[in-house]
Amino acid sequence: MDSLAAAPGTGPATSPLPILRKPRPAARFADLPTDRTLVMGILNVTPDSFSDGGKHATADTAIAAGLRMFYAGADIIDVGGESTRPGAEDVNPEEEQRRVVPVIQALVKAGALVSIDTTHASTAAAALQAGAAIINDVSGLTIEPEMAELVASSKAPYVLTHRRGDARTMNSLAEYQDVAGEVVAELAGVRDKLYAAGVTPDQIIVDPGLGFAKNDAQNWELLQNLDQLAGLGHKVLVAASRKRFLGTLLTVAGKSAAPEERDAATAAITAISASRGAWAVRVHDVGPSLDAVKVASRLAAAHTNH
Repeated sequence: MDSLAAAPGTGPATSPLPILRKPRPAARFADLPTDRTLVMGILNVTPDSFSDGGKHATADTAIAAGLRMFYAGADIIDVGGESTRPGAEDVNPEEEQRRVVPVIQALVKAGALVSIDTTHASTAAAALQAGAAIINDVSGLTIEPEMAELVASSKAPYVLTHRRGDARTMNSLAEYQDVAGEVVAELAGVRDKLYAAGVTPDQIIVDPGLGFAKNDAQNWELLQNLDQLAGLGHKVLVAASRKRFLGTLLTVAGKSAAPEERDAATAAITAISASRGAWAVRVHDVGPSLDAVKVASRLAAAHTNH
């Protein structure tokens, strides 16, 4: 029997009505929660990222991973198409855009707020056109002039990350007398370039750039001195997730913990960063960090009400 034919005694067959779904309204930066630290989920659409390279190397697998993070409660999905780990090879902007644009479009359509992790102004522009709301730029002191112009003209929130050199040279540039003071001063210098291009203070989010031209001890010192970074007067993003200095801390029998074994330590840093007023944390594993910021927020509320 034809599957659409009527069963005996049930009358004529009818085609099922299509399910009509209203499109979700576009997520807006202005609607992000303000009563707790936010959780930004990391989505690397790359073959060579240090923690999850190759896992989300196609648009379909990346979209599925991004949706899992979104439904797990991530406030922002940070999509990147070029690895920024030390020693990583450059990716041309055309290939970078081929990787990220379809993913951004799908996640935005599903209702997610998306940031684009890129050092290239042309990729940032393409991502904004695809619906991304935030530019997360780890180029640090080498920011493209075109990027400053794009941030000014688009009015998009912009993550200003501290980094000396590039992926191939930054490890050799981790020389500081006062790492917190020098990072703050160098970020202020780049910020002045942004201001000169027409970027407004409220657009800027600062990131100390853990692991970017910093050794293990310097990363810990920066985390200890987040208040100095906050002294710049901007929102602060902390991106420690699964980084090498956590693996070193968790060394067992002379072997550094593998990236996927660093999530509990990452969640601990999330809790501490949240308790110190970080605007957001950038993490691979959303669930534990979301729990951590909720705990920190509840403790802060208890202290306020005491």
